[in-house]
Amino acid sequence: MRCALKWAAGLFVLLFLLPLGVSAGMYATSGQGAGWRTADRSSSGLLPPAATHQPAVLRVFAAQTVRWRGIFAVHCWIVFKEEGAASYTRYDYTAWGNPVRMNGFEPDGRWFGHMPETVFAADGEAAAAMIPQVRSAIAEYAFSNRGDYRAWPGPNSNTFVAAVLEHVPSLHAALPPNAIGKDFPYDGRWLRATPSGTGFRFNLGGYGGITVAWVEGLELNILGAVAGFDLRRPAIKLPGLGRFGLS
Repeated sequence: MRCALKWAAGLFVLLFLLPLGVSAGMYATSGQGAGWRTADRSSSGLLPPAATHQPAVLRVFAAQTVRWRGIFAVHCWIVFKEEGAASYTRYDYTAWGNPVRMNGFEPDGRWFGHMPETVFAADGEAAAAMIPQVRSAIAEYAFSNRGDYRAWPGPNSNTFVAAVLEHVPSLHAALPPNAIGKDFPYDGRWLRATPSGTGFRFNLGGYGGITVAWVEGLELNILGAVAGFDLRRPAIKLPGLGRFGLS
């Protein structure tokens, strides 16, 4: 028993405390906490010009979140454009005002200075088929009133995006492991299929749980921090630092 406890403690330090410590050190030496209100939020150039790009587009983006919370988490959002549309539509879930925010920022804008990464991309007919389902999921999202947002354990921006993904069966995407809040049981069910529909997730109100799925991989959630492995695209997932492996 004592040996097993030592192994468990060692794994906890290696997979949770050490990565978070490294992330905190990176934040402390980067100067990211200063001037975040005036940080760059311009286009990152990840999207083609809407006016000249005719096919439908659907994207999920993620970027390191604001101030000290960036040690732990990224912020995710959804962008889409119907075929022939002259502009993109962006949806975020935020802590101020009405939490479901449409077109509050540049579609592919830097998140308070942080360059976004593309989590999911679909174009043409595939995107066109998914967009109505995305719209429907956003309209039906339960936590859409003022005061519903909670940074931890949820529902937050990542809970919102995970809920939308789950309602689009053909959208087999996994949010980054440091998208804290993605596992929050927004519909009250603690045991459920994963958003990709390729496995199952057991979650204790967002405070802990385990995920086993083909797309999401194997993930252990402790107080919202996620560590695990991706088997489909071999990679390791670490709290604060994200995913390291095949793209």
